[in-house]
Amino acid sequence: MPGPVLLTPYRGTAASLGNMAGLTIGKLAAGGAGVETVRFYQRQGLLALPERRGSGFREYTMADRWRLALIRRARRLGFTLGEIGDLPGPAEARSTDDIVRPAQDKLGAVGEQLRELALRQGPLRRVVQVCEHVPPGRPGARGDRRGARRPGGRGQAQRR
Repeated sequence: MPGPVLLTPYRGTAASLGNMAGLTIGKLAAGGAGVETVRFYQRQGLLALPERRGSGFREYTMADRWRLALIRRARRLGFTLGEIGDLPGPAEARSTDDIVRPAQDKLGAVGEQLRELALRQGPLRRVVQVCEHVPPGRPGARGDRRGARRPGGRGQAQRR
């Protein structure tokens, strides 16, 4: 069995990440996250708040850049902030072995959601079919507003 595969946060960006150490929050956020998003992730404990350097600015490292990319990618894949907090950062691990279990768990949850949605799909299709085939002129036919519920009507047509 081959060894663990090293991860890059986004395809094609690994080469450009090497010269980005010492980033300010604005430069870190310039990758598309936004300064307020970076600060939000820090308040949630997902991204470390670095100490201020001699310049007076907080300087973010390559590890911070990797972590931010991981957070953003995990959000797009449907991970909750709590689940992302459990994912290892680049300092802890950078191999697929540490991502496989949470990804498998998420895949299982998505599969369950798909099964639940499929169970709802059939009955909804039947409702649409029945409603589309009510003969014109019959109560409840498409376009027939007799007896239609109005907002605040408690199930009965309101009288004016």
